[in-house]
Amino acid sequence: MADSMMRWTAVVLAGSRPGADPFAAERGTDLKALIPVAGVPMVRRPVDALLSSDSIADIYVLAQDPERIAEVLPSDPRIRVGRSGATIAETLLALCADPTVQWPLLVTTADHALLDAPMIRDFCSRTGRCDIAIGVVERRQLARKVRHADRTWVKFRGGAYSGANLFAFRDRKVAAAIELWRGVEKDRKKALKLLWKIGPTIFWNAVLGRKTLDETLRKVSRKVGVVIRAVEPANPLAAIDVDKTSDLEMVEQILAARA
Repeated sequence: MADSMMRWTAVVLAGSRPGADPFAAERGTDLKALIPVAGVPMVRRPVDALLSSDSIADIYVLAQDPERIAEVLPSDPRIRVGRSGATIAETLLALCADPTVQWPLLVTTADHALLDAPMIRDFCSRTGRCDIAIGVVERRQLARKVRHADRTWVKFRGGAYSGANLFAFRDRKVAAAIELWRGVEKDRKKALKLLWKIGPTIFWNAVLGRKTLDETLRKVSRKVGVVIRAVEPANPLAAIDVDKTSDLEMVEQILAARA
């Protein structure tokens, strides 16, 4: 269990993919992070959640158009808005190289509109002493909360998992693992391609469901030289982000129910 008094630097990735974003255009903007979610710019929701969390010290919000993103964020000395790299991996590597950045890092995304303070505290408390923690949600757990969540699932023995848009990085030595990720980042099936790059045995064990997720990550950890753990948040709604209109409608219904 992580030190309950540990304070994290949060990073909100608010960049855009290259080219026009059809979803953003459909909602009347060219930046996905500015799409209103229940009347609030999307990026502001995870930032507000981070500001309300006692686990978080400072917040970096990184995007290709930082000035426009900054306009919709609250005025708070803990927030620093800056320019992101061309990819997520390049953005994280720049943070690794910046001596002013305080570790550990909690990384999330601008489209994590359901993020809240309990979710943040819970995830941070579960990371333990690993070098990299990856938030994941098992399909059956999410199905108990919502019926028709359209997610990308990767199957392992014992379950199928989707990302929770929450990552923890302990210190700068994770840069070597991020460099490996950079080599496959542009591939839409990057999780499996990364496993293949690390080793065919790991890849086939994952694809054929011969190994559990934890077993697979232990093998990956030995290959890349850092300890990587999967962390399942107590609230499976952590797996829901806003990538399309059906996601937006679902999230707004959940937010209305919370209210």
